Amino acid sequence: MNPPIMRLNPALLHSTPGYSHVTVVEAGRTAYLAGQCPLDPSGVLVGEGDVTAQVDQIVANALVALGAVGAHPDQVVRSVIYVVSDDAAALATVWRHLTESALGAAFTTASTLLGVARLGFTGQLVEVDLTAALHE
Repeated sequence: MNPPIMRLNPALLHSTPGYSHVTVVEAGRTAYLAGQCPLDPSGVLVGEGDVTAQVDQIVANALVALGAVGAHPDQVVRSVIYVVSDDAAALATVWRHLTESALGAAFTTASTLLGVARLGFTGQLVEVDLTAALHE
């Protein structure tokens, strides 16, 4: 049985493009995923210079990581998305691609989207950090 997860958008806060301002989880087990990077299973960067190819690899990696603990995207309770850009359109492209992916349900929860100067791997444009509420 999935843990109860409540997502709230208080009326006095601005409307969102799909995420929730507040996510509440009843006490239980939690999985904290390391930042998911656009690396293939051999550790090679996928999609150098291509943000959508990098997002696709991150989605695939995150689904594997969630699956390893028996979790699904709808059990994600917090996400942080890092994009190497200060351009609003570039950040919106990443957000849209993530929310329309197989991982999309993960981004209906408390989410933060950040433009950053650099990420850990040369050529890396995106990274996604997830926290999931697990079955008891």
